[in-house]
Amino acid sequence: MSIERPIDPARTAVLNMDMQNGIVSIYAGDQPELVTRAAAVLAKARSRGLKVIHIQVGFRPGLPEVSPRNALFGAIRNSERHQQLFQGEAGAIHPALGPEPGDIAITKHRVSAFTGTDLDMILRAQEIDTLVLWGIATSGVVLSTLLEASDADYRLIVLRDCCADQDAEVHACLLDKVCPRRAAVATAEEFLEALGP
Repeated sequence: MSIERPIDPARTAVLNMDMQNGIVSIYAGDQPELVTRAAAVLAKARSRGLKVIHIQVGFRPGLPEVSPRNALFGAIRNSERHQQLFQGEAGAIHPALGPEPGDIAITKHRVSAFTGTDLDMILRAQEIDTLVLWGIATSGVVLSTLLEASDADYRLIVLRDCCADQDAEVHACLLDKVCPRRAAVATAEEFLEALGP
């Protein structure tokens, strides 16, 4: 799908979500071009004055943010091996992506980039009304954030070739059938073209 309306850099933010070293190695270790594409989008976004926001998963020691009733994160709380994915170098944003001076980094404790964070406050303070989303996993942070952002009336663009998921069928279904109901779904190249020279 093409991006129909012009993009206003002053009112647009790109959300680079859960692109942390450990997560990238698991979900996209065999797709190095995914990080290369995302890095190209971030570089152009910065040069055009779009706000760049990195969303990452992280927890305090002992994971006090995680309820044992939470099926997904409760499993992390019970596994030291899984906790290591969100600590140190494994938990850091992939070095090809940032953060760079001027970028904003937000740590979340749930799947959505909005739940329990100050993301919405930052976006509204910056008068942002358009979000460009991508990340890992398509069925996780991308879907959850898309649904919340849609309900909050943001204009949305999902970059399909900057998303990854372990389930290829679910990934395709979300990008081909679910996301287009709420967002423009485009490739990184289409988005870069929409930004102009």
